[in-house]
Amino acid sequence: MGCTLLLTGHPGVGKTTVVKQVAAALGQRAGGFYTEEIQGPGGRKGFRLVTLDGRATIMAHVDIRSRHRVGRYGVDVSALDAVGVAAVRAAIEASEVVAVVVDEIGKMELFSSEFRGAVIKATSSRKVVVATIMQKEHTWASALKAMPQVTLWEITKANRDEMPGRVTQWVTDVSSGAY
Repeated sequence: MGCTLLLTGHPGVGKTTVVKQVAAALGQRAGGFYTEEIQGPGGRKGFRLVTLDGRATIMAHVDIRSRHRVGRYGVDVSALDAVGVAAVRAAIEASEVVAVVVDEIGKMELFSSEFRGAVIKATSSRKVVVATIMQKEHTWASALKAMPQVTLWEITKANRDEMPGRVTQWVTDVSSGAY
């Protein structure tokens, strides 16, 4: 069984920035996805999911009509499954990938049973997993945080600049058996 590092922290503290920098440092040794905001007139309009191999889809948007909603955003669970879940599954299977990146395990993503299953499969695999996770209490997320192979680190404004290096070193140590 591999090791999983979950990064948590307040919204906007820089979790996605850390994950993107870690993925860039690992290069072809990382697979999975990150999310980014879609900006428009008047501020944030939604969220785009981007795989580490360059595919992208809109996962949530103010213009999406869906029974799955978080705040003013409709969530396209089928887009998450087709692109994000597929990227996680591919990373688990790829021999050159040592780290599966998942950004993020949050309310929007947890609407998908396929996503939850892919996360469990990743954390139960021999791969190292680096994921961001919601800080607020949620039954499923809390159970994941409590798993024995999971380490939880909080990102704060005070430590966020050093975290990409720390996380990258952690992945290197764990994947080489030194951790």
